[in-house]
Amino acid sequence: MTDNDFTKILQWPGYRVYRHEINESGKRLRLWVRRKRGNRKLVCSGCGRKFEDYHDFSEREVRDLPWSSLLTTVVIEVHRVKCPDCGVKVERVPLLPSKAPFSERFEDAVGQACESASARQVAWRFGLAESTVRAIDLRYLERWSARRNKPLVKQLGVDEIYLGKRQKFITVVSNLETAEPLWFGQDRKQATLDRYFEEETTPEERRGLVAACVDMWEPFTRSILSWAPACRIVFDKFHVMQHANKAVDEVRRAEFFRKGEEKRQVVKGKRWLLLTRWVNLDATRRQMLNELFVLNRRVMKAYLLKESLERLWTYTYEGAAARYLNQWIDQLKWQRLKPMEELARMLLRHREGLLNYCRVKVRFGVVEAINGNIKSIMRRGRGYRNLRYLLLKAQHMAASRTEFIVLQNAA
Repeated sequence: MTDNDFTKILQWPGYRVYRHEINESGKRLRLWVRRKRGNRKLVCSGCGRKFEDYHDFSEREVRDLPWSSLLTTVVIEVHRVKCPDCGVKVERVPLLPSKAPFSERFEDAVGQACESASARQVAWRFGLAESTVRAIDLRYLERWSARRNKPLVKQLGVDEIYLGKRQKFITVVSNLETAEPLWFGQDRKQATLDRYFEEETTPEERRGLVAACVDMWEPFTRSILSWAPACRIVFDKFHVMQHANKAVDEVRRAEFFRKGEEKRQVVKGKRWLLLTRWVNLDATRRQMLNELFVLNRRVMKAYLLKESLERLWTYTYEGAAARYLNQWIDQLKWQRLKPMEELARMLLRHREGLLNYCRVKVRFGVVEAINGNIKSIMRRGRGYRNLRYLLLKAQHMAASRTEFIVLQNAA
């Protein structure tokens, strides 16, 4: 093969191969490339100004995609230009995205491999260190993020994720319409969310916020209302039902604690039945649940109250939803179910956020789906110390899945 054949196979725009060397025993291929005659414009890496003359040049060896079983490296001539504004600067080479000894398409290949495998597996596959793979993947994701268009945020989702004893909580801000995370912040204080609004949003973007789906954590609510007063706070149905399940479980514990050892053994191991919706139980499990109801009517009443609370989010008219909520609370009279009464008082305190769902519809499942994606990424990567890296991974996962669904629907 001639150098011209190697140039055609390499496909580096604007460069030609003028020398090659093949080491068959070591399975290595080295290619020496320089600019073609028509590619003489040099771009300053500092300001972007173009030059025809260069100050000096040197050779730089970078790793490229393998050719068959040969590990390929490219030795490229890199020039320095004498810029009147920046001084002596290295030229900008689009094929070399950073100072690392890798070409852009090699880094893209490593980044694409990291989408479906852990950094350790990718490192073994490419013969690199695990830390090197993570650095390459981060640069790949940064370039992907810089190229994409970011839509205007109208519906915001705010939640927190527990990362363990060392990192504690992180606050996750997400776009409910595109189902992707927007920002991560350490801790779950009001100052944490204030930092997002101050650093990541403009006054126009804050005025454009229509709704924010949050749990009943007061610091988040105060922060949103202080930065975007016109934004409607909608309390997440998932967290409300979590409180309802907790109230049912407290009733179960209080009631069967007094029944003695024999009755406690009957209900032991069946807590999950009371936390599962009736529509999700088959005939056998419904029979098991009915047997528990025969043992204690208060547990049955608490379960039925929890099940009927789900109907609150089926209303589209605000007045009807308010009337149903009042009727649900009225059912607690003379029932002597203290955990359910505490739940009712909490619902009354957050009544406006519950009724806001009738005024503006939000997608409740998006926040929990994003949290699930983040946790799966962390399990595969065995933890992330760099929150920026974790955010880009989660954004790329959400965007790639969205593109897949769009293509699938179009087909």
